[in-house]
Order: sequence, then C-alpha cells, then structure tokens
Amino acid sequence: MKYLFAPAVALIAASTFAAPAAAQSITVAVAADIRSNNPGVNRDDNTDDFALQLVEGLVGYNEGGVATPLLAEKVDLSADGKTYTFTLRQGVKFHNGAELSSADVLWSWNRYMDPKTDWRCTSEFDGRSGLKVESVTAPDARTVVMQIDKPNALFLDTLARTDCAMTAILHKDSVKADGSWDKPIGTGPYKFGEWKRGEYFTMTAFEGYKSPSGGQRDGYVGSKRPLLKEVKFLIVKDPATVKAGLISGALDLSEILPSDAAELKKNPKLSVVAEPNAVRHVFLIQTRDAVMGNQKLRQAIAASLDMDEIVAAFYNDLGKPNTSPIYSGSSYFGEAEKKGHVFDAARAKTLLKEAGYKGEKIVILANKRPVVPSFPAAVVAQQMLQSVGVNAEIDVLDWATQLDRFNKGNYQMQSFSFSARFDPAIAFEQFSGPKDKQPRKTWDNPEAQKLIDKLYVTSDRAERQKLVDDLHKRVIDEVPMIFAFNGLDIVAHAKRVQGFKPWQSKLRMWEVTLAN
Repeated sequence: MKYLFAPAVALIAASTFAAPAAAQSITVAVAADIRSNNPGVNRDDNTDDFALQLVEGLVGYNEGGVATPLLAEKVDLSADGKTYTFTLRQGVKFHNGAELSSADVLWSWNRYMDPKTDWRCTSEFDGRSGLKVESVTAPDARTVVMQIDKPNALFLDTLARTDCAMTAILHKDSVKADGSWDKPIGTGPYKFGEWKRGEYFTMTAFEGYKSPSGGQRDGYVGSKRPLLKEVKFLIVKDPATVKAGLISGALDLSEILPSDAAELKKNPKLSVVAEPNAVRHVFLIQTRDAVMGNQKLRQAIAASLDMDEIVAAFYNDLGKPNTSPIYSGSSYFGEAEKKGHVFDAARAKTLLKEAGYKGEKIVILANKRPVVPSFPAAVVAQQMLQSVGVNAEIDVLDWATQLDRFNKGNYQMQSFSFSARFDPAIAFEQFSGPKDKQPRKTWDNPEAQKLIDKLYVTSDRAERQKLVDDLHKRVIDEVPMIFAFNGLDIVAHAKRVQGFKPWQSKLRMWEVTLAN
C-alpha cells in the first residue's frame, strides 16, 4: 500500500491536556450569531469557526492547506488509488469521556449520508459531484477503510473541508433518543457551553483533550491545547462598538476593519496582527468582449497596475501583492508562483500600441461594501490605466447586481473577490471552464482545462506542483483576469492575550493564554 503520511508528519506523539492552575476566560467579539451547533448542518463561515473548536475529523488542513491526519494516526492508499485505510490515534476521548473507536466513525458517516441529516457535503461523496464513496468498513476498533469509485486526488481534501465541518467524528450521544439533534459531543479542545441566541455563545476547555504534539500550531492539525477555561463569543455587529470595546477593555479580541488598524495600533494596551488568507482579490476580464478579447491589451492593463499601491488603497501597510491564483500561504506557492505581473508603465504603453488600442471605453464594475476592496482597488486601477492612455471608467453597483452581472458574464472588467480555496485544483476550477455552458467562468481554455482535470486525479506531489506551475504561467501570459492580492485577517487584541494568531479567517482559541 502507498503510505500517504508518515507518523512524524501525522504528529502522532500526543500529550493529554492538563488544565493550568489559573486557567482564565476571554471575551471575543463576533459580527454574527451562529446558525446552529450542528456541525456542517445549517452553517456559514462563522458557524464553522465555532464548530471546528469543538469537533475534529480523520484529517484536517495543515498551515499550507494540505489535508493531514488528525484523528487518524496515518492514512494508507492502495496502489489503484481507490482504497484509503485510516488507522486511528489511540487514547482520544470524546467530551463525555468515551474513547474514540472505528464504530464512532461508522456511526458518524452513516448519519451524514442519511438525507434527513441535511449535511452540507452529502453530495460531495454520493456521486452527484463526481466522487462516490462506495463503502466504509471497520475491520477492527482502530481501523477504518473507505473505498471510492475511482482515483481522486481531492478525496482527503474534501473530508477536511471546513464547510463540511471537517467531516467531524461525533459520539452517538450527540443526538437524542428519538434521533433528533441535541448538541455536539466531539473530540475537539473545547466543549459546547451555553448559547443565548442573538447575544452570545460559549465554549469551555475539555480537560481530557489529547492534543497532537509537534510543539506548535499547524492549521487544524498541530498542537491544540485548550489553555483558556472559557471563551465567550459576544455578538457585536457595529464596528464602532467593537473598537470602543477593545479600547475600554470590555473586549479581549476581535476582527477589525482595515480602516481601524492604524488607530488601534497606537493604543499601548492593544496589539494588531494581520495574516493573509486564501481569499483572492482580482480584476476579472471578459475575454469575449469585443475590446477585451485582445490579449496584448489585457497584458498592457496588467503592466499598468502598480499592485503595491492597489493593496495600500485598502490595507495600508498591512498587505502585500500576490498575482498568482495560488494563495501565498499555500504549500504549492513556490518560485514559479512568485513570478507574476510586473508594473511597467512604459511597457504598458508599448503593448497598447501593439494591440491597436484606439481609446475605446473600458468599464470597471465595483461595489462599495466596506469589508471588501472592490471600490478602492477600482479607483486606484482606474487612475493607473488612465495614466498610460486607457479610457477607463468605474460603474458602482450594489453587490446583488454586480454578482448577477458576474454570473451572466455581462461585463468588461470587474473589481471582484474569489472566496478561499485551498487545493490548487479547486482554486483553478473556480474560474475555469466553458463559457457557453457556464457564463460566470472567466478562463475558457480547453488545454488548461485538461491540465486542471489531470490535477484532480494526480496524487503525486511533485507532479501536481508541475501542473500548478504550468497553469500559473498560462494565467499570467493569457491574462483572463488579473490577480492582485490575498485577503487579510486583521485582528486586534489586548496585549495580555498571548499566543493568538489568525488563520484563514478562523479565530482558533487553542494555544492561547491570558497573562496576569
């Protein structure tokens, strides 16, 4: 059998968490209430963030966005690429004290596959989305075998997806005697606490938690000790109220707007941290447009954009450009992906002449939602385009209208954002495909699509990197869109909060302490 993950990589060595003598509590502001406490059911990103502190799956994402063993100690893959054998870690316990076994994996899986559960990701595994799990068996208490219908390099990635709640393994006592949902009894570092709808929700440290070791956090799979006694998530929708609460000390931690970062940085009692995530801010280009179909014109537009200035328009000095479809924190972001569009106004003017551009109007669609850089980025881009001789205008739309125009492919350019995608195959698929069938697709290149299809079934890491590098170079050359920069998670917290680091828009509260 092919050995997917070595025990060292899987962080097998583990130590049971022992609560510190002076365990403490923390208050975190969040902009919205959770939708449910049922992992992967009736969910959104905010709900996922909370759930993934309480539950865990066989695999989870590491810092580089790669699915890595979590409740599994190791994962073996058969030579034909269709049979995955998971060996469970020993000594892992649920919040009710029961020890994890393969029977719990089977119970959880069967519940997810039951249509009555209404799990977010049932269709990802039953064949409707191209991947079908044909059987799940448990030869012994520590072994789970999953058989899929055909090789799929994204099987583990799909199991690990946060919108699937990491395909969390739950204890059967999570449901009531009649089969209805009660509360999550998982294996995560924190236990479900109290939920007062519209006001707050809490979680408490699971003192029986057995953390994967390795010395440091690593996405969802590294050291995850619950060092806080309780975390209270207080629902505060108004950014001004959040800022006031941080300054007064009523709040210990919160995500903040980029526009508030500079002021809060000056506060001696606060720290501001910013980390890039997998969201990608882009300028979409409609290659079927009579004007924008000219590749040299698109190359000229890319050369005219000073990405440092565009990033600064929204993130000030906190962000950095990234012109690759692969986000900067990905393990696939290598030397090839670092080479992208280069600002060169003189070259842009030369390319415009070669393109035969005669001053035709180019309209950039944008919206003014405060949480995205659509409008500020469009304003700076317009100025740069005009400076090299492009007749650029901005049309500000409400978000619903802009999204409708995107879905119909009805635009010349858009200042837009793509949501996070970890695996490169999914990242490219997000914007690639035949426009005749899917008008929202931006890159309609049959040769590139063949490479993406190959990326979906190729498991060899080196081969996948070659495919990613090739696709990146093609995007830079063809310019079906212009990637500008990744999103940023910007968080302010009291300086006494130690060990916190934002990651992929998730407020991970493990390995966090509160100094006296």
